[in-house]
Amino acid sequence: MPRRNWTREELIVAFNLYCKIPFGRIHIRNPMVIELAKAIGRTPSAVSWKLANFARLDPALRKRNISGATHGAQAEVEIWKEFSSDWERLAFERERLLDQITGHGAEFIEDPQIFPEGATREALIRVRVNQGFFRAAVLAAYDVRCCITGLSIPQLLTASHIVPWSVDTKNRTNPRNGLCLNAIHDRAFDCGLMTITPK
Repeated sequence: MPRRNWTREELIVAFNLYCKIPFGRIHIRNPMVIELAKAIGRTPSAVSWKLANFARLDPALRKRNISGATHGAQAEVEIWKEFSSDWERLAFERERLLDQITGHGAEFIEDPQIFPEGATREALIRVRVNQGFFRAAVLAAYDVRCCITGLSIPQLLTASHIVPWSVDTKNRTNPRNGLCLNAIHDRAFDCGLMTITPK
């Protein structure tokens, strides 16, 4: 089969997937890797290598002395920079593209009919999709475990904003502004009963 370059749209949905699965689960047998590969007409191997290419750019992995693939393309660097500078806009764009490619990208919208029509409806859907992306990315970053207790029951975990949603509009969907907390510690954090320091 002839080799073809990755399109911008394919890179965006690959980055979307990178944000949603823990680094240790990037492999050719991961069902999400297989599903995306099928949707974009690539092999699971090609998709998992692309995710490993994104991993080489991840500062959170570098801090843990983990590296992804040793080589990659400049297009991946450009997508990484674009995402890092505007998480709010691009979280929604990733989901929109994934929905176009696979038919079910915005899995966080249970019933879009409940929203009013017009601009208000679009704004509410955008918020719901962005919140869903934030949750998926934060849980993946913490390997679906509470960062305090280690609890690993997804239904009891919350993606908490370090800087509140209402305060920092630029980093609402940035996974680096999130903590994976169990429901009790999330509530304690929201009430100011516990806090985070730079250390």
